Amino acid sequence: MKLLAAVTVPGLKPRKKRWPRVVGIIALIIVILIACAGGYVYWLVDKSLPVIKGELAVAGLEKQVTVWRDDAGVPHIEAQSEHDLYIAQGYVTAQDRLFQMDLSRRQASGQLSEVVGAKAIDRDKFFRSFSLRRAAEASLSAYSEASKQVLEWYAQGVNDYIKQAEAKKALPVEFTILGYQPAPWEPVDSLTIGKYMAYDLAGNWEGQAFRYAMAQKLSPEKLQSLMPTYPKDGATIIQALKDHPLDLSGLAAAAVVPNPFNGSNNWVVSGEKSASGSPMLANDPHLGLATPSIWYETHLSAPDVNVSGVIFAGVPGIILGHNEQIAWGVTNLGPDVQDLYIEKRNPDNPNQFEYMGKWEDAKVYKEEIKVKGEAPVPYDVVVTRHGPIISEFAKDQQKETALAMRWTALDPTTELEAIQLFAKAQNWDDFKKSLEYFDAPAQNFVFASKDGTIAYRGNGKIPIRKNGDGSVPVPGWTDNYEWTGYIPWDELPTTVNPQEGFIATANNKVIGDSYPYHLTDSWAQPYREERIQQVLAVKDKLTVKDLQKLQFDRSNLQAEEFVDGLIAKVQENPSLRDIDQEVLKILHNWNKVNDPGQAAPLAYELWMQKFDDVLFKPDISDDMMKLFNNKAIVKDEMLRKSLQGDPEPWIDDQGGLEKVAVMALQLAVDQAVSLQGKHPDKWQWGKFHQVDFPHPLGSVKPLNLIFNAKATAMGGGRVTVGAAGWDAETGEVDHGAPWR
Repeated sequence: MKLLAAVTVPGLKPRKKRWPRVVGIIALIIVILIACAGGYVYWLVDKSLPVIKGELAVAGLEKQVTVWRDDAGVPHIEAQSEHDLYIAQGYVTAQDRLFQMDLSRRQASGQLSEVVGAKAIDRDKFFRSFSLRRAAEASLSAYSEASKQVLEWYAQGVNDYIKQAEAKKALPVEFTILGYQPAPWEPVDSLTIGKYMAYDLAGNWEGQAFRYAMAQKLSPEKLQSLMPTYPKDGATIIQALKDHPLDLSGLAAAAVVPNPFNGSNNWVVSGEKSASGSPMLANDPHLGLATPSIWYETHLSAPDVNVSGVIFAGVPGIILGHNEQIAWGVTNLGPDVQDLYIEKRNPDNPNQFEYMGKWEDAKVYKEEIKVKGEAPVPYDVVVTRHGPIISEFAKDQQKETALAMRWTALDPTTELEAIQLFAKAQNWDDFKKSLEYFDAPAQNFVFASKDGTIAYRGNGKIPIRKNGDGSVPVPGWTDNYEWTGYIPWDELPTTVNPQEGFIATANNKVIGDSYPYHLTDSWAQPYREERIQQVLAVKDKLTVKDLQKLQFDRSNLQAEEFVDGLIAKVQENPSLRDIDQEVLKILHNWNKVNDPGQAAPLAYELWMQKFDDVLFKPDISDDMMKLFNNKAIVKDEMLRKSLQGDPEPWIDDQGGLEKVAVMALQLAVDQAVSLQGKHPDKWQWGKFHQVDFPHPLGSVKPLNLIFNAKATAMGGGRVTVGAAGWDAETGEVDHGAPWR
């Protein structure tokens, strides 16, 4: 074999490989483009950040106002008059939250399509139907001149910020991305946001609509299991539901349904049980978790006002907090303050409805929904004597049956009046008197004052019905189901300085069976309240740290009730796989605490969730499931009855509790395996159960990288005191305490 030297052709040089250089140039260009884009985004965001140092000229101020921010970024506004105080609050809040404020008023008013396009038309129609803005406009005239003036001052401050930001081209970056500018702020905008919060916390119309739909297809026995209680005149009402069918699938698909777990914890401890000798109050309202927070924290100071706490961005004052003498907090009372009425429509005139044997004309509001990039959409809102027709999304709309909604918050209400009085109250008598103005949403107020008083009050307008109990829609063509008034204000649930030395609420039943009026039969699951009672009762002297720790408590009393019984029911079943038995062993050894690092909470929570699939999916569509707002309570009661050996048609029809529990367990195990692998001992609740505080624009990639926080593991669950509700599919924690 010969080795030949390389042959060189005269005049030609060996060709160098050029691709590394090309790739390098392309990579450099990409890096430069990314850097430029990042720099542009940084510049865009930075120029819209609030000015927090130096001096600013704000139109309308009479004297100097000082605004300083603490380490948490909370603004402290110190003014020499209430006039200047509320102008400054409007200005400062707009600095921090203008986009949130604008989006909130648009959603409540049915005006989102104007800035996000046609995809929001159904949502806008939904909120136009509910008439929140019209209710806010009606409420404005009910306010005192002093409270109207506060609204005007606040709006003046917001508008001065808008004017300055537009002049400097420094509006929040979200406006630039969506390509629009905010309209001037009006006093009614603040009240409209308040009406939306009342909507978010009312939450019994959807349960009535759900049971209406189920009455068309379920046996009486199955329907009864879905009821919070059987109506006193149930046979008549249920027959009316069946005789006047209405396809609600369209409404269910389009409905913007409040989270069924909206609620809160609050408790107050007397000086006798406090290590300091002074009363202590704790509150952690449970609402959606997002960026920015639903709450805006502020300290407001003027000669006659010194109050700290939170408010919804876009509303003046402080709704939860304390002044120098008192503190107060709320949870949702959740009474039945909404009724759906089945209306008989005139087949010859779609805007007439029968009442007491005659056709009555409904009010028709002709509205126009502006749509970004498209022609406006005309929309009629029809209002009967009972309220707006909300079933116009139904497939058989304009036919002979419709649903109208009667709701306390659609009447003129004066919550802002109460908020102004809260700030200045000096004792329980002052605070209680201020509650005369707080009509909707009905809330559980707890109270503490420096004089040692602790108190509780369930407050708001709660209807008294001639017949019916708010569990299902009722006939609207007769006067048999009208409201005859409201629970007398002096007879609303109230407790002052109880012997136990503490008061706690967690959306639980707050009245005994002897209470003479109907509040609701759809209370929250009792587990948070039970755990709070356990902790507060066991210790003679409680500290601030004890209360802070309790707000994050992850003990799962629902698991304490059910898990051992369910394990005993299924552990001998021959169809269990090895991995199923391994999971049952983990659950058996569990301390019943939803810690993020444990495997058992993941197995348990998925198991409980899969009971929904096994029990309800054959009969209830995904859209209709959105309206099933008492599902958690219903499911608990079904399991409770079956574990006690009592008949339960939803479980019995599926072959009994053992079969149902095994099916649910195996579905849960399969989901956990798909999420975290085949080794249950390595599963972790916090790998699935995570919070990322999404921003409204974060749903559009890659904006999520800019606007959303990094996902973080979180303990707790829906029934723990440290509440952390989560999306059934993704595990994203979307509900809990945005403020404590």
